[in-house]
Amino acid sequence: MVMVKAKIGGEGAAFNMGEMTATRTVIQLDSGEMGYGYTAGRDKDKAITIAVIDACYQNPLWTSLIETKLLQPLRVIKAEECAKHREKVDSTKVNFFTMVRGE
Repeated sequence: MVMVKAKIGGEGAAFNMGEMTATRTVIQLDSGEMGYGYTAGRDKDKAITIAVIDACYQNPLWTSLIETKLLQPLRVIKAEECAKHREKVDSTKVNFFTMVRGE
């Protein structure tokens, strides 16, 4: 379990909102690299996958392969999702303005 903190309006002082489950995994490869995986919820396989990728990324033999085959495509997907979300938010944006009388 981990404590989730929040701020009212994203600004004020942080307060403890509640607890949530989290899964943490630590893996050590035969070559010595240690990888850590954290994920929300109880998905053990996901945490293990994250830890293995983290450990492999530390090995210079795997770094460029993981970067090009895994991380770059994920960055593209994330950028596309953010653009879609931004477009959706912008389509519902309301611009308020004040009209001054007598001018």
